[in-house]
Amino acid sequence: MKKLTPQEIEDLKTKAQKPFQDAMVLHDFYKGKYQTVPKCCIRDFNDFALWYTPGVAAPCKDIQANPEKSFTHTNRANTICVLTDGTRVLGLGDIGPEASMPVMEGKGLLFKYLGGVDAVPIALRTKDPDEFIRTAKLLEPSFGGFNLEDIAQPKCFRILDTLREEMNVPVWHDDAQGTAAVTYAGLVNALKLVGKAMDQVKVAMIGAGASNIAIARVCIKGGIDPQNIIMCDSKGTLHKGRTELKDSFKEKWHMCEISNKDDVRGGIPDAIKGSDVLIALSKPGPDVIKPEWVQSMADGAIVFVCANPIPEMWPWEAIEAGAQVVATGRSDFPNQVNNSLGFPGIFRGALDVNARTITDEMCIAAALELAKVAEDRGLKRDYLIPTMDDWEVFPREAVAVGLKAIEQGVARIEMPADELMKRATEIIKSSRDLVQCMMKEGFIPEAPEL
Repeated sequence: MKKLTPQEIEDLKTKAQKPFQDAMVLHDFYKGKYQTVPKCCIRDFNDFALWYTPGVAAPCKDIQANPEKSFTHTNRANTICVLTDGTRVLGLGDIGPEASMPVMEGKGLLFKYLGGVDAVPIALRTKDPDEFIRTAKLLEPSFGGFNLEDIAQPKCFRILDTLREEMNVPVWHDDAQGTAAVTYAGLVNALKLVGKAMDQVKVAMIGAGASNIAIARVCIKGGIDPQNIIMCDSKGTLHKGRTELKDSFKEKWHMCEISNKDDVRGGIPDAIKGSDVLIALSKPGPDVIKPEWVQSMADGAIVFVCANPIPEMWPWEAIEAGAQVVATGRSDFPNQVNNSLGFPGIFRGALDVNARTITDEMCIAAALELAKVAEDRGLKRDYLIPTMDDWEVFPREAVAVGLKAIEQGVARIEMPADELMKRATEIIKSSRDLVQCMMKEGFIPEAPEL
């Protein structure tokens, strides 16, 4: 990439601010992003005797006799709950349940349009993890799965672990498992581009929250040597001397025990120096990561700066500093490494086989398929993984996830790959066609000119 002029840099910064301005206009115009519409026929008012009383009593009694029938007599099998307490929303922090709802609605919109999954956003007015856990368990009969969203650490780990253990539907934390799956997919292809081996590279991870902890776990299962990872939190690198974490943050302490073989102690620049890969999911930038720190990396450096809404450094700064492959979490820059490429297809696959959980192996299966889609189309430094426009990504991920769930014995329904592909494709296409039809017919008003 050629060196940018000051005016080109200013133009890019201005472009990066435009989504904030346009979002304010359109959120007020549409008064929200989702609604509830019927999926059954209503030929005349006599049909209400089928969909409601008296006819509805028959499926109710059938479910009473066999609760699993709730997955076939209702929309439960295709409905998930997007559940939050609003304590760590995007890069905005603890903004509260009401302020989290635009994000939760947005997540529901992506679930429906990209994965054909019906999602109900629910924001809880509690910061108590035990109350959160209890509420989720009380809601279980209504949903086929739960997507935990924007929950502060370290409680997010205990909430996820407890609910995965005690509930009988898939529960996952998208900021953790979803981000991990897509990041791993991007890393697989980035290493192909620079010609480096997964088990040999040194990895600097800036940020030790839910996302990077999960990314580390998935990457280790996927071939990264944990001893070659140096993770850094707000107090510095994680190492065996950080004994204060033993009781307060077991996930960080685990990383202290298994990573950082050279016992590097210091801050962010110490973690980055000499690394092949930088994966940053810390706090919004810019200027969190300095160009001179990227210059200290090994040749063929890979830089993922994925904080939202602004990455830890601007991507053009990373390239000018010598990075060979750069990714961010934003859709308006090349190489978006964002969980939106993962969760719709992963949940589609889990729901299609009525899975009881979503395992790390299911996430890795989705990641490898995501990486393969981009490889099939031709990897380039500015095309590391597919974009949301590449809609075939989502049914392909769904098939990979469904097959892995069947293989691991966590699926209630078994079907071959071709049937899984047919089902996922039909559901996703129907969702996209429905939106386009509603826009064409005026049921979704045309957006004002911006």
